[in-house]
Amino acid sequence: MTDQHSESTAPPRDALSPLQLKKMNAYWRAANYLSVGQIYLLDNPLLKKPLTLEHIKPRLLGHWGTTPGLNFIYVHLNRIIKLHDLNVINVTGPGHGGPGLVANTYLEGSYSELYPNILQNESGLKKLFTQFSFPGGIPSHVAPGTPGSINEGGELGYSLSHAYGAAFDNPDLLVACVVGDGEAETGAMATSWHSNKFLNPVRDGAVLPILHLNGYKIAGPTVLARISHEELEQLFRGYGYTPYFVEGDDPEKMHQLMAATLDIVIAEIQRIQDDARLNGFSVRPRWPMIILNSPKGWTGPKIVDGKPVEGTFRAHQVPVAELRNNPEHVAILEQWLKSYHAEELFDKNGRLLPELAELAPRGKRRMGANPHSNGGLLLRDLILPDFREYAIKVPKPGVVDAEATRIQGQFLRDVMKLNTVENNFRLFSPDETASNRWNAVFDVTDRCSTARIIAIDDHVANDGRVMEMLSEHQCEGWLEGYLLTGRHGFFSCYEAFIHIVDSMFNQHAKWLKMAHQIPWRRPIASLNYLLSSHVWRQDHNGFSHQDPGFIDHVVNKKSEVVRVYLPPDANTLLSVTDHCLRSRDYINVIIAGKQPEPQWLDMASAVKHCANGIGIWDWASNDEGIEPDVVMASCGDVPTLESLAAVKILREHFPDLKIRFINVVDLMALQPQIEHPHGLSDQDFDVLFTKDKPIIFAFHGYPTLIHRLTYRRTNHHQLHVRGYKENGTTTTPFDMVVLNDLDRFHLAIDVIDRVPSLGAKAAHAKQFLRGKLLDHKAYIEQYGEDMPEIQNWKWDSGKSGINL
Repeated sequence: MTDQHSESTAPPRDALSPLQLKKMNAYWRAANYLSVGQIYLLDNPLLKKPLTLEHIKPRLLGHWGTTPGLNFIYVHLNRIIKLHDLNVINVTGPGHGGPGLVANTYLEGSYSELYPNILQNESGLKKLFTQFSFPGGIPSHVAPGTPGSINEGGELGYSLSHAYGAAFDNPDLLVACVVGDGEAETGAMATSWHSNKFLNPVRDGAVLPILHLNGYKIAGPTVLARISHEELEQLFRGYGYTPYFVEGDDPEKMHQLMAATLDIVIAEIQRIQDDARLNGFSVRPRWPMIILNSPKGWTGPKIVDGKPVEGTFRAHQVPVAELRNNPEHVAILEQWLKSYHAEELFDKNGRLLPELAELAPRGKRRMGANPHSNGGLLLRDLILPDFREYAIKVPKPGVVDAEATRIQGQFLRDVMKLNTVENNFRLFSPDETASNRWNAVFDVTDRCSTARIIAIDDHVANDGRVMEMLSEHQCEGWLEGYLLTGRHGFFSCYEAFIHIVDSMFNQHAKWLKMAHQIPWRRPIASLNYLLSSHVWRQDHNGFSHQDPGFIDHVVNKKSEVVRVYLPPDANTLLSVTDHCLRSRDYINVIIAGKQPEPQWLDMASAVKHCANGIGIWDWASNDEGIEPDVVMASCGDVPTLESLAAVKILREHFPDLKIRFINVVDLMALQPQIEHPHGLSDQDFDVLFTKDKPIIFAFHGYPTLIHRLTYRRTNHHQLHVRGYKENGTTTTPFDMVVLNDLDRFHLAIDVIDRVPSLGAKAAHAKQFLRGKLLDHKAYIEQYGEDMPEIQNWKWDSGKSGINL
C-alpha cells in the first residue's frame, strides 16, 4: 500500500512532534496489545512467562481485522479532545471490533470506574482478557456494557443515522462515527449519508464520518475499496461532503497524516459552526469527512501457513487459529503479542505508564465517560399538557365521529410548543406526518431541511423539528440516536411499511433488554411508534399497503421491553399517548386509524379503561351481573366498530341473548401475568371471559396472535378469533372487513353458530345475514361505495337496519 491523498484536501506533514508521535504510537500499541489479549489469552497477560496452550482460550472468538484501525482512530480522537477541550462521543459502526473499544476505555480509566473488579493492574488485565467472548463474561461487540457506546454494531448499517440523531439539538457535541466499508454496502447506510441535509450548525452538533476502508468483509472484497480514488472522492462530494484521505500502512507516516487531517477537519467544523451561530443559517455547509484507508488486521501477522494475512480477508476474525493442533501457531501468536513490547507500555504491576496515560482526556471528556453516551444521565422529563383538555365530547357512545390521530396531533403540537426551550422533542416520519393527520404540529414547527427550500414548499425550514425522509431506516436510526443521548421523540409510519425496520426494532429491543441488566446505564425515554394508515383503512391503496404483522414481531421480545396498544377511539388514544411519553426504557407500539370513526368513551371512561388495559363495556352489554350466553370481544378501532354493530344486530333480533362486550386496549393484558407485567391473572381472565362460554374475538391483526397469547387460558377452547386473513385489494372500507370475515354479519353468524339456545329462529337469522353479505357485494359492484345502512350506521340510532 502506498501513501496517497487528494491534492485538493492534502494536509501538511509533521503535525506531531517526535515525542508526541512516539507516545501516540506507543498508546496505539498498548490498545492493540490489549485487543489481541482479549481475543486469545486466559492467563499470562503480560507475557512474563513463555506462552503455552494453558494461557490460551479453548474457543477463540472475536474480530481482529477492523480493531487496529479503530484503535488508531481512538488515540487520535483523544488528542483533539485534549487539544481543543472537545465534547466527543465515538459511534463505532464496525461494532464487531469490540475488543478495541473495551481496550481504549480500559486505558483511559472509564472501564475500571464502571467495573471496579477490572483493576488497572496485572490481575485486572487477566480478568479483562478472560471475560471477553467467554461464558459469564462480555459479548464480542460494542454492546450496551461497553462504556461510551450507543451503537452495538452487531447488525451493520445504523451507525451514521445514530450519530446524526445524537448530534441533533446537541450544539456542543461532536459525534465521530466510524463507518466500516462492509457496513457501507448496506441500504440503511447508503441513505444515511444524506443526513447532512438535515443538520443545522446553529442548533445542532457536528458529525464527523470516518469511512474506514480496509478492503474486505469476511471472505470477499468490499465495493468501496475497489473503486478508484477519483470515483470515491466524487461519490462523497456528490453526497455533499468534503472528503479528506488518510491512506497508507507505515505507522509513523499515518500518525502524522491523521493528526494533520484532524487538525484541518476540526478547524473547518468550528469555522462552519462559528459562522452560522454568529450570522445565522444561510446555506447548507459542506461538512468534512475522513476516508481512512489502512490494512485489514494492521500490525498483525503478515503470513500464516504460507498465506498472506495482514491486508487480506484472513485477518477479519481470528488470524491465528487451531493452536491446539499446531504448536507453530502458538509461536506465531507469541511473536505477534511481543511485537507490541508490552514491557515498554506497562509497569511491572501491569499499569499503563503515566507518560502514556496522560494522553487520554480526563473526567467526562473521556469518550467512555461522556454522559451523552449514557443518555439517561441527561434526560429531562417532557413538559406535557393535560391530555384531557383535548378530549372529544362523547354525550353517548357512538354518536360522534372523529379522526383519532388528528386529535393526537393537536396534543403533540402542544408538547412540541411547551418543550421549545429545552429543544428535546422531535417527530420522525417518512413523509407521512400530514397523511397520518398530525397536521396540527405545523402550527408550531416545520419540516426540517437544510437543503434548498423554494417558495412553494409547505412548512419546510432549516429549523423545523419534524424529521421527514422517505426512509424508515433513517427515521428509526435518527430517533434511536436521539433517545439514546437523552431526548424524546415519536415515530409515525404506515402500518404495512414499518416492517422495513423490523431488524432495527430488534436491535433496539435487545439493547434495552441488556441495558436493564447494567446498573450504570440510566433509563432513557421510550421509543414510541404510531402505526396509522392501517390495514383496515387501506382500501384505496390496496393489498400492498395491508399488513398488520408488525404486532406479531413485537410480541416476540421480552416483556420488560415491549408494549402494544390498540386504542379504539380518540380519547383512549390521548390517554395512551400521554402514558407512552412519560414511560422509560420501553418500545411502545400504538395502532390507531386516521379516518373518521365513531367515538365510544368520554374522557373519564377512557382514562379508566386505559388504566385497566381491558374491560367490560357495560353500555354495550346486557348480561347485567349474570353469566352471559356469549362474550363479544374486540381489539382495535375497526374491529370494535364491527363487533359493536354485530352486538346491535343480535340484541335487536335475539333480545333474550345475554351478551358481554369486552374491549382490549392493552394487547399484553391477554398474556398470563407470569409472562407479562400487564397480563391478567388466570382468575381475573376467567371472571371476564368466563370458563365455558363462547368468545367471539374481533382482532385488528392476524388471528393466530390472539391464540398464541391466550393458549394457556381456561376457556381457550371456546375462543374464536376473526382478524386479517391476508385478503386485500382496492375496494370499499366495509368490503375490506368482509373479505377477511371480520364484518358484523360474519361476527353475528359466529355467535349464532356457537349459542345452541337460540333455537329455530337462529336458522332464519343466519340465512338472512348471509343474504346481506350478497346484497353488499351486489351494491358495491353497482355503485362503487358501501350500502347506506353501513355508511350511516350509529350505535344509538335505533334499529340496526338489519330487519329479519
